[in-house]
Amino acid sequence: MIKLIECPRDAMQGIKHFIPTSQKIEYLNRLLKIGFDTLDFGSFVSPKAIPQMADTQEVLEKLDESKTQLLAIVANLRGAEQACNFGRISFLGYPFSISETFQLRNTNSSIADSLKNVNEMNELCEKHKKKLVVYLSMAFGNPYGDEWHKDIALEWCSKLAKVGVKTIALSDTVGVSNPQNINEIFSLLQKNLPEIELGAHLHTTPDTWEEKMSAAYFAGCRRFDGALGGYGGCPMAKDELTGNMPTEKMVQWLLKTKENLEIDFEKLEEAAIYSGHLMN
Repeated sequence: MIKLIECPRDAMQGIKHFIPTSQKIEYLNRLLKIGFDTLDFGSFVSPKAIPQMADTQEVLEKLDESKTQLLAIVANLRGAEQACNFGRISFLGYPFSISETFQLRNTNSSIADSLKNVNEMNELCEKHKKKLVVYLSMAFGNPYGDEWHKDIALEWCSKLAKVGVKTIALSDTVGVSNPQNINEIFSLLQKNLPEIELGAHLHTTPDTWEEKMSAAYFAGCRRFDGALGGYGGCPMAKDELTGNMPTEKMVQWLLKTKENLEIDFEKLEEAAIYSGHLMN
């Protein structure tokens, strides 16, 4: 079964101008009508770090009821505690980097300390009947010269599994993945950690999305993150065209593979048009 996770939070957070709260609410409510498995809608992080997400709580309170589950990104235990106060939120997402440099820059903690955070967050989620999704940042390499190898990814995923993590989304943070390393890492992890649900959060340029999508799918991945229009991505990527996997293209690709997607294609098209006005 295919799970599509739409990530408007990732798409919006890098937009320099502040998107009015009312427009965010309008957009997210449109997305909630499409039929995605999960909506990565906002984050409980410092407003100084991510000003665009300062209104996450206000936005959350105005979201319509939907079968689509809500996921909020957190960067520390304090943010996790905030997110757990809201019954509407089903998942907490935590960026866990296998690049020491990026982990320090992104969450102001070492990888070892972040593993302790994951353990505490997972216990908190269990207490509040939520689930933790760990995003394995820099899963396919990093721009800092930090040591990287697929076995390093396996090592840390194994440690995450031992503290109770059930879902890990492999994140191509700066767009350095390719069909070969995507296939190698997914195959390695599925062989050694069959109990873990693996997802793909792949950043891509307009001309490489299909080869990355294909590599992940045929390596057995069935959980895919995307953003309408391919908006968002990491500002540290060397290519400014690097953004999120474009949801509308992923959908068309999956339909060609004869996957049964329970989404409203008319609502998808309407939301795609709206996103173009919202992000520009």
